[in-house]
Amino acid sequence: MAEIVNTHQAEAWNGYEGEHWAAHPDRYDAVNGGFNDALLDAAAIGPHDRVLDIGCGNGQTTRLAARRARLGAATGVDLSGPMLGTARDRAAAEGVGNVEFVQADAQVHPFEDGAYDVAISRVGVMFFADPVAAFGNIRRALRDGGRLAFLSMAPIGDTDLQAVFAALPPREEAPIGHDGPLSLSDPGRVQEVLGAAGFGSVNCRQVEAEQIWGRDARDAAQFFAEWGPIRYNYGAGDDLVATLAEAMRRFERDGAVRLRSRSWLVTARR
Repeated sequence: MAEIVNTHQAEAWNGYEGEHWAAHPDRYDAVNGGFNDALLDAAAIGPHDRVLDIGCGNGQTTRLAARRARLGAATGVDLSGPMLGTARDRAAAEGVGNVEFVQADAQVHPFEDGAYDVAISRVGVMFFADPVAAFGNIRRALRDGGRLAFLSMAPIGDTDLQAVFAALPPREEAPIGHDGPLSLSDPGRVQEVLGAAGFGSVNCRQVEAEQIWGRDARDAAQFFAEWGPIRYNYGAGDDLVATLAEAMRRFERDGAVRLRSRSWLVTARR
């Protein structure tokens, strides 16, 4: 693997966090997959396009992009060795042959200049150590006129997720942080970062989807308690799961726990 500058994230995604995501690809795709169509439609992937998927994780969006670019190809890039292992296995099992997965730090990876027509990311671009440098590197990898489309987490206020967090003991900082998952939750900040990285035609709009966390409140609470930010901030234990289950019971509907969620859908051009 090439140089890594985002060492803190590399440790997390090659440790517990990445191992948990890699072990539960269907569950995490159920949490985030409701946003897939909005992302891929905004990317306007054509049959011959070369697609770069940043922070591809277990590779669902890479595989979906590859199907749209059926005469082109899709490359997924991620720091996480465990998740890329799952991504490769899933692609092989589904018979998606026009994909490859690369373990790399997208902030510094030596992409070929102009090698891609479009870059996408499903909530995988909020963790860069230097976001301007990272997006500048991604811009360099796009051809002139190339497109960028990504989802970043929106503020959780007035969402079902906030209602679940409200049941937990208060902390000085929100468990999901304002310099990690929420680092690109302000569209003004997004405009500033992408502009400094050389992108133009930057547009941000909010999209909404259901996140499916489990088949019932207890199952969802157990999985939620194992999610990295919750485990890191609150530890583990039956009391935590019981508290979360009580908070999630009101969101049981149609055989699942469904939490309304919002993300920013961002598009831009080189």
